[in-house]
Amino acid sequence: MKQLRIKILVGLFVVAGILAWAGARLWDSFGTLPGVPVAAPIVLALIAAVLAATALSLRGRLRAQRERRPGAKGVDPLVAARAVVFGQASALVAALVAGLYGGVGVFLVTSGVDGARRTQAVYAGFSVLAGAAVVAAAIFLERVCKLPEGDDDGEGPGAART
Repeated sequence: MKQLRIKILVGLFVVAGILAWAGARLWDSFGTLPGVPVAAPIVLALIAAVLAATALSLRGRLRAQRERRPGAKGVDPLVAARAVVFGQASALVAALVAGLYGGVGVFLVTSGVDGARRTQAVYAGFSVLAGAAVVAAAIFLERVCKLPEGDDDGEGPGAART
């Protein structure tokens, strides 16, 4: 399994942001731009919380397994691999969504800020921040599940190859 690359995530964010900004300009010239949903930053923040909780749980279980604590519950390598795949997919989608809301937010701020547009720009800004939190949590999860260096036989403490 390949590691997430920050360059790809940043590139996806920038391209989506530019396209969203251009699309928002075009849409606004033909009519009213649809609003940024209030649920967007909330859903992204929940995904970030789930990823962070999963990473912390797996980190504790892997640490207990490495220290050979009595009664330590090990981590199945397939569970770790699935967690990493979930994190990577979440990071890619979050980078795309954050770019879209970032582009719309930039358009809203630069097109004249009135009461309604200011609120929409704030929701878009919170969505970008929550998307960044998803990416950070996914990278943390990936680092937690990485095999220790020098473990070439794949028999490490329940970690997924990344």
